[in-house]
Amino acid sequence: MSGSEFRFFLSCDINLPVTFRIDKLEGNLPPSKSPNSDVDSTTDERRAELYAECALYIDGAPFGLPTRTRLESAGPSYCWNELITFSTKYRDLTGHSQLAFTVWDVSCGKDEGLVGGATILLFNSKRQLKTGKQKLRLWPGKVADGSFTTTTPGKVPRHERGELERLEKLMNKYERGQIQHVDWLDRLAFKTIDKIKERENTRNGNSNLYLVVEFCGFEHRVVFQESGANFLLPSPIASTNEIVIVWDPEVGKINPSEHKQLKLARSLTRGIIDRDLKPSSNERKSIQRILKYPPTRTLSGDERQLLWKFRFSLMSEKRALTKFLRCVEWSDVQEAKQALELMGRWEMIDVSDALELLSPLFESEEVRAYAVSVLERADDEELQCYLLQLVQALRFERSDKSRLSLFLVQRSLRNIEFASFLRWYVAVELHDPSYAKRFYSTYEILEENMIKQLPPGVNGDEDGFKLWQSLVRQTELTAQLCSITRDVRNVRGNTQKKIEKLRQLLSGLLSELTYFEEPIRSPVAPGVLITGIVPLESSIFKSALHPLRLTFRTANGGSCKIIFKKGDDIRQDQLVVQMVSLMDRLLKLENLDLYLTPYKVLATGQDEGMLEFIPSRSLAQILSEHRSIISYLQKFHPDEHGPFGVTATCLETFIKSCAGYSVITYILGIGDRHLDNLLLRDDGRLFHVDFGFILGRDPKPFPPPMKLCKEMVEAMGGAESQYYTRFKSYCCEAYNILRKSSNLILNLFHLMAGSNIPDIASDPEKGILKLQEKFRLDLDDEASIHFFQDLINESVSALFPQMVETIHRWAQYWR
Repeated sequence: MSGSEFRFFLSCDINLPVTFRIDKLEGNLPPSKSPNSDVDSTTDERRAELYAECALYIDGAPFGLPTRTRLESAGPSYCWNELITFSTKYRDLTGHSQLAFTVWDVSCGKDEGLVGGATILLFNSKRQLKTGKQKLRLWPGKVADGSFTTTTPGKVPRHERGELERLEKLMNKYERGQIQHVDWLDRLAFKTIDKIKERENTRNGNSNLYLVVEFCGFEHRVVFQESGANFLLPSPIASTNEIVIVWDPEVGKINPSEHKQLKLARSLTRGIIDRDLKPSSNERKSIQRILKYPPTRTLSGDERQLLWKFRFSLMSEKRALTKFLRCVEWSDVQEAKQALELMGRWEMIDVSDALELLSPLFESEEVRAYAVSVLERADDEELQCYLLQLVQALRFERSDKSRLSLFLVQRSLRNIEFASFLRWYVAVELHDPSYAKRFYSTYEILEENMIKQLPPGVNGDEDGFKLWQSLVRQTELTAQLCSITRDVRNVRGNTQKKIEKLRQLLSGLLSELTYFEEPIRSPVAPGVLITGIVPLESSIFKSALHPLRLTFRTANGGSCKIIFKKGDDIRQDQLVVQMVSLMDRLLKLENLDLYLTPYKVLATGQDEGMLEFIPSRSLAQILSEHRSIISYLQKFHPDEHGPFGVTATCLETFIKSCAGYSVITYILGIGDRHLDNLLLRDDGRLFHVDFGFILGRDPKPFPPPMKLCKEMVEAMGGAESQYYTRFKSYCCEAYNILRKSSNLILNLFHLMAGSNIPDIASDPEKGILKLQEKFRLDLDDEASIHFFQDLINESVSALFPQMVETIHRWAQYWR
């Protein structure tokens, strides 16, 4: 027999309602007849309005009332993405329980048009509960038959299954984590699968309709067993050498004697004894080791017991509170009550630890309210560094009008920049169907409070209504920029013709954008009032999405340049640049200024956003025109007596910025680095752009630990020069400073776990663990210096990336 354990739950033990998600309808609806005509309704441009009806059948009889989804007309494909919960519990199901789905079209006049139906058993042939996505083929013109055996099975019969069905089954296993994820190989496989789907659909005429539903997953598999039974009757033993599987109903259950011992050890009657307990020398060492654990680490049973035992003596240790709250058995009312009393008397924790208490690990409203009370001590500048994550933390609150939501709104009332960013961060999340109601509630509270509670003079001379309108006009501006982008893309010809079209639109049809009726607060920098766009100074970048580069006039007589992108999700770039800005702040607090360039980025939608334009040139362009970085810097900062003919200040700026970004890109696992997304400013500051791959993901095979190309080292005088040694010194110093704030950075990423940012959403736990690894928290400062120096040497000696760089240059040349 296999040595691996098979862990499972019994269906009779699951006291949860049957829950599943109706996702979408795939395929094209057949053209239907108009009620009064023999002509296809497609000629009348009829728009189908569909809803799905689902009912539970147990042993062929309907059980409970059927449930309907909302109407959906934005197709194809028709996407409901709606969570359905029945009153029936999993423990009430039988082995022949099935769901019946029928899709109806209400756009056919008075009588509802039947699209088709299908049924699916909840347990498979191995008596295990089905999980994950299920693709059901609808029987056209038939209502789902819930009898046993059904006449409308949703699963395609074995003899009809082809390559497409085989791939669907494998994809389902992949999504459930039963197939190992290999990023670069997965991308290739997905592309091939998409091609096969297109080919199969073309060959079959795409005549079938499929309803995609998603069943809930559990930590372990769920095996069917009727309530009251103590064992499953084994199958009759055949004369062949088959292995007989016998389910053990006690697997996964709590050992009653161990549970009793644990309850006695944590009994509240021991509180009098525990109050005076002091840890021994070894116990103190163990506690200190536990307190140094990163927030991502799960505490063992013994560690939880140790912290609980000495909870009273730990109250003066502020770092211990978050670890202590992880030890509490919150389902025990009396234990939870005592924990909350102790929390109120505990030494006040730092803001970085308060962020941990807002993570999904802590559900207690009192604990989350305590975390907010700690955040209230932070000033606006610090809070703005965490605002993106605090908005994401609203997902984990118990109610729409939570203490956190009200706190963020109250802070916005005294700081218009804070209010502007809060409004945008919340507005972007309104597209998330699972939490749209939660974020819309915060949006409404912000609007209501700004309009009603801000009299004239609180924020300058404007009253609340005018301030809110100034923020709303930002959305109107982005909508107009989206329209311009679409018009420009439709222009045939080269980039120059598109630039001419842009300037023509700004000077003609959309001339109101040249001079706004009233100044608008810049979305990326709300403290700056913009009064209009300068057409002759606006342009378009030469790339597939044709981003706009716009020059805005400002109210104080100056100008600011902004890049507007449509068709690209820049929420990941927004997160990375926020982290660069935060790390820059952390370094400066330790008196280390590495001349970073945290340019402003703001996602204004799921596929649009604004970026601050920083005048600079890519290293690829510099090297093609000047042959070396030093030659380029000599052009702007010549000094015959300076190092390499450049002023010492300029070279120092270059070295420091290289060091800063080398450390940050290593920690954040920034991938896809090439000479076109490494930019250099005239004053010598180097910075990175385009963060499509983070947390270790990289489209290139065998990427070096950090992006430090040969030309950058040569600009420092080579690997043996004093300037390169200084570069390594700055790297190690910055690395150790950021390691001290590892808990803060890890907590911020943990709060992003529920976001829709691609490289986090794919596997939040794995991504955060990769980030944690980069800090090497197992090393002391001296050992970490040696570790990081070895990393730098490894990156400089990596020759393979140079070959990929050449190939990338060729691709850029022929674009």
